[in-house]
Amino acid sequence: MVLMETAELSVLRSMYAAEAAYLAAGGPGRASFGPLAPFFAPDVVLHQAEALPYGGVWRGHQGLERFFLAMSGAWETFEMVDQEFLRTTSPLVVLTHVRARARATGRELRFPILQTIAVGHGRITEVRPFYWDTATIADACSAR
Repeated sequence: MVLMETAELSVLRSMYAAEAAYLAAGGPGRASFGPLAPFFAPDVVLHQAEALPYGGVWRGHQGLERFFLAMSGAWETFEMVDQEFLRTTSPLVVLTHVRARARATGRELRFPILQTIAVGHGRITEVRPFYWDTATIADACSAR
């Protein structure tokens, strides 16, 4: 399937490149969130499943910064192995296959995440990730 490169998809691809640079520069707590900020609306909303160690609703740029810190506290590594763009206009739909190692237990997992990502006026306004098995992820991230 050949995807049409839309303005929304271009924003998302550029954000993913900025996110990779942010993580390569040390990520949460070490690198500046500044290069990522232009890709997100000031009132962006990220919805994470409550059962996850980083679950909840994260709002605005400060909320995203706190989310990235919480996420890095849960995962030692978090690699997006493969991404498939299923819809290229807002809301975009992205299927991502992840390989990750939990910081607390050292367990390695592979799992899919399906996300809907709304883009308006050239910025990401809302992100809704859907996980197939939040219980396994929460268990892997929980030290007993």
